Amino acid sequence: MSDIQVDGFKASATLAALAQVFAGYSDEEKKAQIKKTNGIFELRVKNAAGAEGVWTIDLKNTGSVYKGPAKQKANVTIILSDDTFQQLAEGKLDGQKAYMTGKLKTKGNMMFATKLDGVLKATKTKAKL
Repeated sequence: MSDIQVDGFKASATLAALAQVFAGYSDEEKKAQIKKTNGIFELRVKNAAGAEGVWTIDLKNTGSVYKGPAKQKANVTIILSDDTFQQLAEGKLDGQKAYMTGKLKTKGNMMFATKLDGVLKATKTKAKL
């Protein structure tokens, strides 16, 4: 799963841990998570150096996390900084508050973006992020 990690991005370690959690799910757990979420998140993360990393969380078809743009049309593209993503993943920042304060931008289905919080919380307990 190290192909997910990118030097200079704190978010990549979190996403790699998320990928490991998904990989460890039983078929039933994976199906339940896909059924509950039913969509694709494309994350565009900018680090402190201004570089952009792109990752996709596919909870529509495969129940996986991979580096790069969505292979199918994403339900929502979320644009945020590396620090903002870490705060969201750690539960220190609420997604709606991040959006309202301009720390997070979306393209596509904004209401679907609210499901990312639930995905991160559900896996945080298993991944010990």
